[in-house]
Amino acid sequence: MLLNGHSYYSLRYGTFSEEALVDLALEKGYDSVGLTDINTTSGVLSFLRYAQEKKVKAVVGIDFRNRTRCQFVGIALNENGYLELNNFLAEHLHARKPFGSRAPVFTDAVIIYPFENALKEDLTSLRANEYIGIGLNELRKLSLNRLAKTPEKLVLLHPVSFRSKRDFNTHRLLRAIDNNTLLSKLDSEEQGELSQQMPSKEMLYEQLQDVDFLIENTRALMASACVRFAFGPKAPSQNLDSYSGTIHGDIQLLRKLCRDGLPYRYPSPSKALEERIEKELSLIEQKQFVSYFLINHDIVQYAQKRGFHYVGRGSGANSVVAYLLRITDVDPLELDLYFERFMNEHRSSPPDFDIDFCWKERNEIISYIFSRFEHVALLGSYVTFQKRAVIREIGKVFGLPKEEIDQLVETLRPLSLEHPNETLHKLVLNYASYIHGLPNYLSIHAGGILISRKPIHQFASTFMPPKGYRTVQFDMHIAEAVGLFKFDILSQRGVSKIQEAVALVAQNKGEKLDIHQVDQFKKDPLLNDYLRRGDCMGCFYIESPAMRMLLQKLQTKSYIELVAASSIIRPGVAQSGMMNEYILRHHDPQRVKEKAHPALLNIMPDTYGVMVYQEDVIKVAHLFAGLSLAEADILRRAMSGKSRSKAEFMALERRYFEGCAERKHPLSVAQEVWKQIESFAGYAFAKGHSASYAIESYQSLYLRVYYPLEYMTAVLNNGGGFYSPEFYLKQLEKLGAQIELPCVNHSVQLNVLRENTLYLGLMYLKELEDRAAQRIVQDRMQRGPFKSLTDFIDRVPISTDQISLLIRINAFRFTHKSKHELLWQLYSYRNLPKNNGTVPLFAATAQPLELGHLDTNATEETFELWELLGFPLSLTFELLRSPLPEHITVKTISDLEGQYITLYGYLVTVKNTKTHKGEPMQFATFLDRYTEVFDTVSFPAIAQRYPCRSRGIYRCYGKVVNSFNHYSLELEQLEKLDYIQDPRYSKKSLPKPAKN
Repeated sequence: MLLNGHSYYSLRYGTFSEEALVDLALEKGYDSVGLTDINTTSGVLSFLRYAQEKKVKAVVGIDFRNRTRCQFVGIALNENGYLELNNFLAEHLHARKPFGSRAPVFTDAVIIYPFENALKEDLTSLRANEYIGIGLNELRKLSLNRLAKTPEKLVLLHPVSFRSKRDFNTHRLLRAIDNNTLLSKLDSEEQGELSQQMPSKEMLYEQLQDVDFLIENTRALMASACVRFAFGPKAPSQNLDSYSGTIHGDIQLLRKLCRDGLPYRYPSPSKALEERIEKELSLIEQKQFVSYFLINHDIVQYAQKRGFHYVGRGSGANSVVAYLLRITDVDPLELDLYFERFMNEHRSSPPDFDIDFCWKERNEIISYIFSRFEHVALLGSYVTFQKRAVIREIGKVFGLPKEEIDQLVETLRPLSLEHPNETLHKLVLNYASYIHGLPNYLSIHAGGILISRKPIHQFASTFMPPKGYRTVQFDMHIAEAVGLFKFDILSQRGVSKIQEAVALVAQNKGEKLDIHQVDQFKKDPLLNDYLRRGDCMGCFYIESPAMRMLLQKLQTKSYIELVAASSIIRPGVAQSGMMNEYILRHHDPQRVKEKAHPALLNIMPDTYGVMVYQEDVIKVAHLFAGLSLAEADILRRAMSGKSRSKAEFMALERRYFEGCAERKHPLSVAQEVWKQIESFAGYAFAKGHSASYAIESYQSLYLRVYYPLEYMTAVLNNGGGFYSPEFYLKQLEKLGAQIELPCVNHSVQLNVLRENTLYLGLMYLKELEDRAAQRIVQDRMQRGPFKSLTDFIDRVPISTDQISLLIRINAFRFTHKSKHELLWQLYSYRNLPKNNGTVPLFAATAQPLELGHLDTNATEETFELWELLGFPLSLTFELLRSPLPEHITVKTISDLEGQYITLYGYLVTVKNTKTHKGEPMQFATFLDRYTEVFDTVSFPAIAQRYPCRSRGIYRCYGKVVNSFNHYSLELEQLEKLDYIQDPRYSKKSLPKPAKN
């Protein structure tokens, strides 16, 4: 009877979920209910699924509105009608055009015009599929209106947007937030009415007893509407089911591609390999995932043709077929990757491929996919209201002062009982708890793309974000439930660094590298020695202080060990307390025998009985607790945040403990293993994923070791990494590069490497406008190098302030004039460009000037560069107020284990963390004056007394600690040393020439 239900997918309007609408209908006595959200079909599929479970008749459609004004409501009679409505909505959302007062002709959808609209538009002639909707508050008006003479065209249209007065208040706050206005100034037309609640069935029929034709017409309409989808494991795949045109053709093509890939991957294939390939192919065919593999192959084949570097990750890396198709570079046989993690007979979803591309090239890959396949859309993702952000927004609409809002956000409680705004503070916090978690706006999934065998609008409508690719109005959870499985096309700067470094090697050295021949890198003793020492600054995933520490502690010297380290470093293993245990067992075989549970050691011998990978959850749940493979995989997905069913998870937890009891495992052991599963499964990597990361780490390490200047330049040009640009520049100097300041005759926006000389990019000049940098480069490319400052001014239309910046950074040093001379010359010119960068009508001319001797010193230059670049190019030891005494250097630290020493270092990075008790700790990384790295740890008492906060040089006093060959300083004292005063501001400024 109620067609016009709204869920919280009616963004910043609705207040409860689509499932709550079904529950509310049952509670009020109805066996049918409609969902017509405002300008979206985001909740339709999950609404249909839940209604099927609850055996409620579900009617779906769209409430088409301009802002909050309803133009008409569309009800889908069947799947084609749903498609029609989604097409119509998408057309308007893509073009951002308003809806008209009349709907177009639909074949399988019904249109309902609100009563007030019908009166205003004088709707006298309605199509067969068009009706006029009467609200409960409009019944009295109906009896006196001419529309009452056509009762067959009237239906009930009562919006259901709230469950209670609290929901209505929440709605008003959402509307005020959406309108960016005070609640007291919210226009009545921008909000719904309190009466838009669901009456009980009995109350509704009582209100309609004098207009029973409304009941009959509405019931008949709802009975005629039927949109159905299959959900869950038994749902048929909605992905493109055939790549080549026929399923048989797909199978033959996949087998041919595997044969063609053998010589490149396995020059001498074994019988075991052939059996593994056949096993995989048979299961891929059985599960009907052939087209999924072929589409991924198509994508990477296009990338290869275009010369794009990429990295294939995800559970698909467990597949030999994926390796042969060059979707991934991970050899599953080498790592004995757990086949059931990749695929098993009970798994309904295809294996997961995450393909990373250079951030500059990802858009071309996406454009290719959209042009290559017919039914394509990006996957949506809902961004929800977060607790502190909601408090801030509600505080604003209540008109609270910013200071009070800041305190509420910080403390999450009313400021005080005596505060004059105490009541408002409580309201803010109370309603923040209701809005927290509601959808705020629709965004784009990080990399998910849907390629369907049906039109995308068969499932939901789409919108057009700024990137210009249509995006579906639901997320990955409902996509999977209905049988749509995403392709993950991601961008990653690590890939960009490798690709640019390879290009720079070709440009600088004339060498063409095959960066995919990773087998050679794995066996290279020099690369493995760098790994063991943790000497891998700039390298993908292994450059952070924590990872360098782990590599040193494990003495990692092989690909296999790096794969394990890549997962061990993840938060979950550390939180389970097993990272340190793994290190201990790695170095002490006797400890493995004493500490490892025999059953777990038997399941995971390679990792000493310690769960390290996501597959280990499946193995332990299946082999240790007796869960089926399907149940074990569901458990893994649930702990990885890929399942939204808490009840399902609780049931699996019970099954786990029941299985452990059946196998006579002591309860204490079962609980300890469960704790490990629970604490790390959501963070641990799949082994194939770790292997993919390790491959990329080896690729970047190879470039870092053998082509250090090219690689570190690529690191800087692609956003850096864990550390700031100044650190990588210091590494480049240490590796033999000559660092040159930006130059108008050599520099572009990014850094330029010519042999061993690196010209800093114009991007580092903080106050230089992008437009100015583009004009400089463009003119130089067209007309050649600049000959003088005058020549530059005549050719490049940028402001005096921008030219001054370039002079101060010494970008005109080719003129062999000092900065002071050039600045004096600049300000003496007539006809200079104005600040808007327009070109003057006449050439710039200068007055002849007689200058005295103007000089500058190295100290002033260091401060000047620090100001212009935002970081110093030196380590700044020369700027200290007091010279350093004779002291120990990092190179000798390994000989001083257990001793208390003093080191002086320039702060590179600091990590603030907390103990299990919530007390602060700090881990910091420094460079000594010889650019050698050392790490420090500050336990709570020291971290609170001597906090490490800002960049500068510190005196670090503490105890040298050796933890498995990783040396660090356990601090007792930390003191930041003072710099001298900036001499530029201790002298009188030079006068400017007099104006004429």
